[in-house]
Amino acid sequence: MRFFLGLLITIVFFSSTTHLKAGVPGSGGNLQVVGEARNKLIPIALMGYSGEVASVLKFDLEVMGCKIVPEAEASFTLKGAAEGAVKGELRDKAGNFGFNRKYTGFGLRDQAHGLSNDVIEKLTGKPGVAQTRVLFKMKTGKRSEEVFLSDFDGHKPLALTNDKTLVGSPKWSPDNSEVYYTLWLKRGGIENTTVLRQNMKTGARDVMARYRGLNTGGVLSPQGFLAMILSKGGSPDVYVAPSNWEFMKNLKGEGLNRITATKEEESGISWSPNGQWLCFATRAQGKRMLVKVAAQGGNMIRVPTNGVLNPSEPSWSPDGKWIAFTSQMGGFNVCVVPSQGGEAKVIASGEGPTWAPNSRNLIFTRRGVNKRGLAIVDVPTKQVKMLPAFAGSASQPAWGK
Repeated sequence: MRFFLGLLITIVFFSSTTHLKAGVPGSGGNLQVVGEARNKLIPIALMGYSGEVASVLKFDLEVMGCKIVPEAEASFTLKGAAEGAVKGELRDKAGNFGFNRKYTGFGLRDQAHGLSNDVIEKLTGKPGVAQTRVLFKMKTGKRSEEVFLSDFDGHKPLALTNDKTLVGSPKWSPDNSEVYYTLWLKRGGIENTTVLRQNMKTGARDVMARYRGLNTGGVLSPQGFLAMILSKGGSPDVYVAPSNWEFMKNLKGEGLNRITATKEEESGISWSPNGQWLCFATRAQGKRMLVKVAAQGGNMIRVPTNGVLNPSEPSWSPDGKWIAFTSQMGGFNVCVVPSQGGEAKVIASGEGPTWAPNSRNLIFTRRGVNKRGLAIVDVPTKQVKMLPAFAGSASQPAWGK
């Protein structure tokens, strides 16, 4: 079943920041790479910037592991201006040259994001994430939520749906060309959870699952296999649909690979970056735990989260080394554990984390007094930055490229 959302056709590629490039960089430089392994904030001074550009640079750099300090306390200085175009010269405390670049195209905000990325890559040897985008759901009415897209820092929010119903679990496809989410969709007078796929270029939507009972959690593997939580067989279990899956031609579920068959509930699916494993939460042995299962099915292998209880909502890092998850122990906490399991670390208060492409930052939901908001944490330093408040309660973020 395919249908279109007219207001979406022109949105996307929402071309603002995707791959802004600097002008020709200054020649070489002998700036020493700091590296991210030190788990310390990098002290850097900003000189010559004001207004929106200064605000963007401060947010970006602090999110990605820096601390903005006075020049006398800085190990590095970023000096420049924003007169029609953003300029930036990076040097270390000894005066060693990093780069001198001018950014053109789009607006000053986008240019500042480009400069931030270049600073981080020069200082840490890792690409920055200031030109990425995030998905999330936002409450727009008493019983109305929509899927939104924004820059990674929460600016330029744009609605991708206009269904005026409940929605959940927005996820990117690996190449960001599609989005999957769960919609409480009414058909024939009956409201039921429905897994939808939406093309980011055309706005066309396809129903991926609408069986009797629960249909949720659509997430695509790098090989194009769709994992979902369905209760069509009784309790909520993990199913994987083949890459050529068409729900309307498989109303009986023929061709679906049922990964689990437990009486207890499974939830929160995440693929390993190579698409060989699925990680999710289960209560199959009483207490909730994280497990992984081979993509083709097989035995559930526990992923130990030593030191924390009640793990859920796992997210596998793009580099394959870590799994972030939510732990509920009196309150909600964002935690990380090695992907093979082991000693878990509490990173921040919050829930529903997903990784940035750099495998260093996490975006997650934090509960406020009257509504929920989004926050980003730099995992090595545990530095947290709240995104600007949205009009409605925002939650369930997913980080894109």
